[in-house]
Amino acid sequence: MTAVPPAPHSAALRPRIGFPPDQTAILLDFDGTLVDIAPTPESVVVPPGLSETLLTLRERCGGALAVVTGRPIEQIDHFLPGVPTAVCGEHGIAIRRHPGAPIERAPLPEVPQAWRDEAEKIVRGWPGASVEPKRAGFVLHYRGAPDAQEPLREAAEGWLAGDDSFEIQAAKMAWEIRPSGVDKGHAVEALLEQAPFAGRKPLFVGDDVTDNDGIRAARAAGGVGFRIPDDFPTAQAFRDWLKHYSEAPQWDV
Repeated sequence: MTAVPPAPHSAALRPRIGFPPDQTAILLDFDGTLVDIAPTPESVVVPPGLSETLLTLRERCGGALAVVTGRPIEQIDHFLPGVPTAVCGEHGIAIRRHPGAPIERAPLPEVPQAWRDEAEKIVRGWPGASVEPKRAGFVLHYRGAPDAQEPLREAAEGWLAGDDSFEIQAAKMAWEIRPSGVDKGHAVEALLEQAPFAGRKPLFVGDDVTDNDGIRAARAAGGVGFRIPDDFPTAQAFRDWLKHYSEAPQWDV
């Protein structure tokens, strides 16, 4: 008899977290988690049905739904308008706790303009590489120019030599220059201090090394943290699981 493959939402393909949405604070990375990685940050595509899934989850978890991302907050507003309650941008440097709330920014040093100017000059020598500016730093992308990986890293190390107020964060086909001491773990902890996230078990999901701090913080707070591809093989597999979690009976989570 020919074996029948499991359905996309079968128990074989989804971990159980042990607590239902009405007890959960849902904290999700964006790139590589909610959406597939794209050649450039602006070319990502929000999959059909994702916003509806997230809105269902937001209702089931009493509003405790946040996106925790390396992107600026306004970019999440562009891709997911009116969907998450809270958005933490720039790896926790900027936090907006609910729509219309002021953006809280950690007090951080300004990245020297000379570094930005030199970064723009360097990527011009590597077609396909690019600089993504951020308020508190910038990202050197080399997905379109893989051979630029080491030259870009060496340039960044040169800028940061003797300056411990900034750090180089490895990301997927990118190097990010960012202030030291603030990360996604800080963002998780800050969100859990106030309603509607306070008193809930956090569920954090991400896909990159920058998400490890958020995963650790969620677990330390009594919740769970998952990482793609360790716990879900792809972002699509996670989105399938998320849809199930948004619709499942309380006992089937």
